[in-house]
Amino acid sequence: MEYREIGKTGMVVSALSFGASSLGGVFHAIKEKEAVEAVFAAVEGGINFIDVSPYYGHYKAETVLGKALKDIPRDKYYLSTKVGRYGKDGVNTWDYSARRATESVYESMERLNIEHIDLINVHDIEFADLHQVAEETLPALVELRDKGIVSHVGITDLQPENLQWVVEHVPAGTVESILCFCHYCLNDDLMTEYFDWFEERGIGIINASPLSMGLLSSRGMPDWHPADRRLVEACARAAAHCAAKGYPIEKLAVQYSISNPRIATTLFSSANPDNVRKNIAVAEEAPDEGLIKEVREIIGDQLRVRWKNS
Repeated sequence: MEYREIGKTGMVVSALSFGASSLGGVFHAIKEKEAVEAVFAAVEGGINFIDVSPYYGHYKAETVLGKALKDIPRDKYYLSTKVGRYGKDGVNTWDYSARRATESVYESMERLNIEHIDLINVHDIEFADLHQVAEETLPALVELRDKGIVSHVGITDLQPENLQWVVEHVPAGTVESILCFCHYCLNDDLMTEYFDWFEERGIGIINASPLSMGLLSSRGMPDWHPADRRLVEACARAAAHCAAKGYPIEKLAVQYSISNPRIATTLFSSANPDNVRKNIAVAEEAPDEGLIKEVREIIGDQLRVRWKNS
């Protein structure tokens, strides 16, 4: 496993990292014991960065992850969680106020069975008033950083433009990392346009969803996916091409997303320990560069095509 530093944080993390959204049953029902074993498999396989949020499964993911973390030495992983998005009784809620952000951090630590958070993020800022994020949410998290409750502060979003706007409107050093998803994968490498800008400010780049929320998969995307039909069909053709070559598109997609050294780490999520081990093995192999070129040619004019809110 290759390891890279997130910006200037000093956190040197595995190129492939564990996203704990699946532990909340976000994509389908889970078996809790198996989900805990998935976390163990990740850490045992060399993954040392784990990302979660109170929003995933409406607190369930943090709770399940906490059951795993109590049996893992604290020096074996860096832990990232978030504030701003929540939910209860199946209803999504948002609250980016300073008071709620501060409360949320302490609540997350309790659920996670930890006494310190390595990286705290403002979650999916597209749902917030960006001015509030810059003027209220982030200052509250910086105060917690100054107190040593958290070590580092970041922001996450689907839209890189929002991430850039917030960084431009806060004091230098406020934001230490950004997490963007679906914009460094086989069908969309938009994040390359932003590498220089964030690097010049010492901000680390975290990537997520190498399968583009299921677009790049053999079984096809989920029904709720917002992508346009033409992009869906192009990705399906690419998946079929990879299958014909005996090289699953999921494997190629993960390898592609982790191969760029300018991205500190790429998150994948699974509550299945066998899938976790499989992805770790995939990450340790070099990608087929020729097949990457062929896939991108098949996707063709649908490369970088964005869907609503992306």
